[in-house]
Amino acid sequence: MKEWVCSRERTLGAVLLVLGVLVWLGLIVGTFGVMLIVLLFGFVAYVFAQSALVAHVRGNGVQLGAEQFPDLHGQFVSCCEKLGLDKQPEAYVLQGGGMLNAFAAQFLGHRFVVLLSGVVDAMQAHPDGVRFYVGHELGHLRRGHAVGGLLRMPVLWLPLIGGAYARAKETSCDLHGLACSSSGESAARALAALASGPQRWQQMDMKVFARQSRHGAGFWMSFHELASGYPWLTKRVARVMGANRLPGRNPLAYVLAAFVPYAGRLGGGFGLLLMVYLIGVLAAVAIPQYQAYTIKAKLVQAVQASNGAREALAQQYLQSGQIPESLAAAGLPEMAADGSRLSLDAEGMVLTVQTPRGALVFTPHRDEKGGLGWECAGRTPLTAQQLPAGCMVAEGTGKF
Repeated sequence: MKEWVCSRERTLGAVLLVLGVLVWLGLIVGTFGVMLIVLLFGFVAYVFAQSALVAHVRGNGVQLGAEQFPDLHGQFVSCCEKLGLDKQPEAYVLQGGGMLNAFAAQFLGHRFVVLLSGVVDAMQAHPDGVRFYVGHELGHLRRGHAVGGLLRMPVLWLPLIGGAYARAKETSCDLHGLACSSSGESAARALAALASGPQRWQQMDMKVFARQSRHGAGFWMSFHELASGYPWLTKRVARVMGANRLPGRNPLAYVLAAFVPYAGRLGGGFGLLLMVYLIGVLAAVAIPQYQAYTIKAKLVQAVQASNGAREALAQQYLQSGQIPESLAAAGLPEMAADGSRLSLDAEGMVLTVQTPRGALVFTPHRDEKGGLGWECAGRTPLTAQQLPAGCMVAEGTGKF
């Protein structure tokens, strides 16, 4: 049964599982249990959403059985046996408004396969095609895709690897569908309805359609596939028809896709918008922080450069008991080593250090031992985040 699983799904799934668990642990430990509360609310939301889906299917769909659509039920049972599923999921046909689709769901241990009526009607002339869709959805259940995303969730957005894992899952499920089909041609014709609609697919030349996969080697097609959770339909058809080698992708597309978060079915365009949004948010946070850091670093230099002047002023006052009339009278320069300008208010011996970023004001005060200490305050427009340790935002000067 290993041949029904894309090898990349196992590898990528394992990598994302390890990364996801590490991120969950980091969030839980780093937020001291806040993420546990988030997970609890997430589980409650999941229960309500899944229960609503299951209730809708059971209340409005037609359950397949020996007495209800026995032809479809027989195909479903045969496919379950082929894939080795001992416990068969519940199977339903549901009105889909013409949509060609099918899906699998799992809720509190119950598993479901739902075929939308558009798929069933489209395959009226190709009964074996239903088996492909059934096998594809059973593949999702068999591989645990319906419930296996929680641990990987924090890292599924990662560029390249998130989309690659999603595409690998779809490839695995196509292989399950192929296993339930009578031939690769039969499986390809089931997929053809997704390309040309519920009627025209019957007139398609599948080999010609599979050859269209060569277009996937172009830059933009390569990029949008790398950002998508689904392989191009032409590639899916070529694969189930037994193509030995599919066209490669443009290497430059990997460079661009590496910067675009995986956005699921919303595609690369939304992923690009998401990236721009994330960059904007990070910039809005990081730029002010960086600016505050650079200003703070300059102010720290100003504090250190003016330290000698404060020590000299304190020493002269303690020796003479009088405040120097000016910096010149104290024998001190009016410019510090870092280029800051110094000025002295003789009334309170308040030293102002004027920097290009703003002014720092040092006010002397008596300490417990009778010596002099200095209180540091930053005048507007300096903010608390920009000031060195021990300084606070204040205006005006004080006396001692």
